[in-house]
Amino acid sequence: MTAPGRVSLAVPIGAGVVTALVGFTSSFAVVLTGLRSVGASEAQAASGVFAMSLVMALGITGLALRYRIPITLAWSTPGAALLAGTGAVVGGWPAAVGAFVTVGIAIVLTGVWSGLGRVIAAIPVSLAQAMLAGVILPLCLEPVRALADNPAAVAPVVVTWVVLLRFSPRWAVPAAFAVAAVVIGISLTTGDTEIGARSLLPSLDLVAPTWTWQALIGIALPLYIVTMASQNIPGTAVMASFGYAVPWRASMTVTGIGTAITAPAGVHAVNLAAISAALAAAPDAHPDKDRRWIAAVAAGASYLALALASAALATLVALAPAGIVETVAGLALLATLAASLAAALSTEADRVPAAITFVVAASGVAIAGIGSAFWALVLGLVVRLGLTRRA
Repeated sequence: MTAPGRVSLAVPIGAGVVTALVGFTSSFAVVLTGLRSVGASEAQAASGVFAMSLVMALGITGLALRYRIPITLAWSTPGAALLAGTGAVVGGWPAAVGAFVTVGIAIVLTGVWSGLGRVIAAIPVSLAQAMLAGVILPLCLEPVRALADNPAAVAPVVVTWVVLLRFSPRWAVPAAFAVAAVVIGISLTTGDTEIGARSLLPSLDLVAPTWTWQALIGIALPLYIVTMASQNIPGTAVMASFGYAVPWRASMTVTGIGTAITAPAGVHAVNLAAISAALAAAPDAHPDKDRRWIAAVAAGASYLALALASAALATLVALAPAGIVETVAGLALLATLAASLAAALSTEADRVPAAITFVVAASGVAIAGIGSAFWALVLGLVVRLGLTRRA
C-alpha cells in the first residue's frame, strides 16, 4: 500500500478537477433557467454564471489556502430551482438583483450573529424540505413533457442519464449535459443559425439593484432559507463527517460578501458545497486528510477555467432545441426532489403540514405579487402550529 506522503499530486489535483466539473455541469442548466425565469436576459444570465464561477474560484482558493482544509463552494442549485418556480416579480430583474444583494447580506449576518442562525435552525426541516420539493417539482416534470414533444432530440439525453445512473451516478447528469451539447451542436450545424464571436466571450452585464417588498418576501426570504437549509448547513455536516471543522464565520463572510458584491452581475447565491463537497474531502482525494486541501485549490483553478468557458456554454444553451435545457435541468434535480420528499415526510407528526407546504409550493400561485414558496412555508407553519396546539 502506498504511504500517504508518497501519493502523487495528480491524485488530489484530479479530485479537484472532478469536483468542479461535476458541480458545474450538473446544475449549469438549472442556474440559467432560474435566472431567466426571474427576468434576466440571455446576456444577464450568462453574466451571472460567469460571475458566480469567479466568486467560487476565488473563494475556494482563498479559504483552502488560509485554513488548509478541502473546503469547496458552489452556487445555490436549490436556490436557482426556487427562482425557476417563482418567476418574474414586481420590479423585474432589477428587483430580483436587489433580493440577491439582501440574501448576501443575510448570509454575512448569519456568520457574525448566532441568533439569526438559530432562527433558521428553528424552521422545521420537514417544512423547509417540503417547500423545496414543491418549487422544484415543475422542473422535474419537464423531461417527461419534452420527451413527449421532441423525442428525437430528448431521448438520447434521457437514455444517457439512465445508463450512467446505473453504472456511475456521479457522472449521470454531466454525461446527459454532454449529450445535450452534442444534440445542440448537430441542430446548429444543420440549421442556418449564426453565432457571433462576441457571444462566446464572457462578460459582466451589470444592473443596478432596486428593492420591492414583493421581491424581498417572495425571493430573498425563501432563497435565504433554502440556501442555508439545503446548502450551508448540510455542507458543514458533510465536512464534519470527514473530520473537518468548517470556519463558519469566515465561510459565511466570504460567500455572503461575494454574493452581495456580485449580485448586480447576476449572482443569486454562493454557498458551501454540499453534495460535491465530498469529492474533495473524502479519502479518495488523498489518503492524508491534511493534504486534501490541494484538491480544493485545484477545484478553484478549475472553476476559473470554467468561468472562461461559461459564455460559450450559455450561448450554446440559448440556441438549444425545444425541451433540451429543461430536460437537463429536470434530470439534475430529481435526486434533490427525492431527498427533499424523504426528509419532508420522515416525521409522522409533520406529514400533513409538509404535504400542505409541498402542494402550495408546487402550485406556483402568486398572491399579492409574492410567489408560492413564501405562502407554502407560512401555511405549513400555521397548520403545524394548529395541530401541535390541538394535540
